[in-house]
Amino acid sequence: MSINDEATIRRDVADWLAANWDPALERRIWLERVVDSGWAAPSWPTAWHGRGLDPALTNVVAAEFRRVGADGTAQDKHNLWANTVLAFGSDDLKRRFVRPLMFGDVDMCLLYSEPGAGSDLAGIQTRAVRDGDEWIVNGQKVWTSSGRHASYALLITRTDWDVPKHRGITFFFFPMKQPGVDVRPLRQATGDARFNEVFLTDARVPHANMLGDENNGWMVLQTALAYERAVMGENQRRRANQDDGRAVRSADDEAPAPIPDLSLVELARSVGKNGDPVVRQRLARLHAMVQVNEWNNARAKAELAQGTSSSVVSLGKLAMSGILHYAGSLQTEILGAEGTIGGTDSPRSADATYSLHNAFFTSIGGGTDQIQRNIIGERILGLPKEPELDKTVPFRDVLKSSADVRRA
Repeated sequence: MSINDEATIRRDVADWLAANWDPALERRIWLERVVDSGWAAPSWPTAWHGRGLDPALTNVVAAEFRRVGADGTAQDKHNLWANTVLAFGSDDLKRRFVRPLMFGDVDMCLLYSEPGAGSDLAGIQTRAVRDGDEWIVNGQKVWTSSGRHASYALLITRTDWDVPKHRGITFFFFPMKQPGVDVRPLRQATGDARFNEVFLTDARVPHANMLGDENNGWMVLQTALAYERAVMGENQRRRANQDDGRAVRSADDEAPAPIPDLSLVELARSVGKNGDPVVRQRLARLHAMVQVNEWNNARAKAELAQGTSSSVVSLGKLAMSGILHYAGSLQTEILGAEGTIGGTDSPRSADATYSLHNAFFTSIGGGTDQIQRNIIGERILGLPKEPELDKTVPFRDVLKSSADVRRA
């Protein structure tokens, strides 16, 4: 019988859970058991904490974990950081970081977007210049979540200015805690400061921390972005299932503040609108949207083999953005005039206002809704690509005036 036989896998994971799962265990002890068993990332190679299973069978493993109420599995689909290092890092980098990343012991952030390169990440100007066994990095990044706390970052840089923009990018596992890294918070419309801008001035990264090959970072980035979009869709789906789209409010990215424990169904009951046929219809539609997107996310995960990307995750990412906007507007509609009140006098109306504002985060983070529509149109529907006049032009010639180019 094949190791990838579904019935065999289901029995094996069920037997292991019966012998090991205890809801009273401390989370760290439980995670160690799951990681050491290989069930945390079952499709990874056995040499790297996995079981070598067919990626499609991770859904079987996850279903058995859900059946008993256990967590800790499916890291081969959800752990952006560990998946990227495993797919493109050297064996030494993988030995140093994959396991700690599985436990969340390494605080991470993404250094992708720049003031002039948001939707078009291939237009980045942050440059890295080789200096022996290190690279010297100069530039600016923006919209960096958790930048103030991160010990390492996934960083994309421009390393060759004389080739077209997609071919001169190099990807690094970058140490954040060093001179030359200046992290400044950005205040949002919601009052949060989850994002930061990061200034890099003669910062250094070891050559050994390169992910993928020199000037081939665009391929690494596509895989990392696919994991990020899958993670965002999954996290937002869990949030939507928990509270039907309401965002957890926080003053910054350090300490989430409590919110009323009300789903939109419970909210409708509390204001006497649970019998309103229009509200009931909209609640049912929201539930259907969440359910369909969950099925789509399962499909995307099955296609997301190690070291590859899947265009299907863009469907889930775009759909979840729409779900959160829809849920925010429905939350306000249920409250009526009360939903327009801000401040702390009305916690549930303040929460509704927050949900409406925060929905735009998902429309931007991990690639804008417009970018997702382009990906879906071109790679899933087979529509013609948009014209790219600078696609074959050396990047140095694309920029009309830049001190960065003159120094490169």
